[in-house]
Amino acid sequence: MNVTTTKPSPQAQAMLKALQEAVTNSLERKQRLGQYAVVWQDGRPTRIGGEAEKVEG
Repeated sequence: MNVTTTKPSPQAQAMLKALQEAVTNSLERKQRLGQYAVVWQDGRPTRIGGEAEKVEG
């Protein structure tokens, strides 16, 4: 994998901002609807929010 140390171009920064906003909007929508989301956390996929945390055995 190549790692760059230069600052991203204005176009790349705009794309990153758009992607971050889209993910934020999606996660907020899932939270409002009571749905869970799967995110990468501590090196593994983790289910967060929604009914996933409320289910009891």
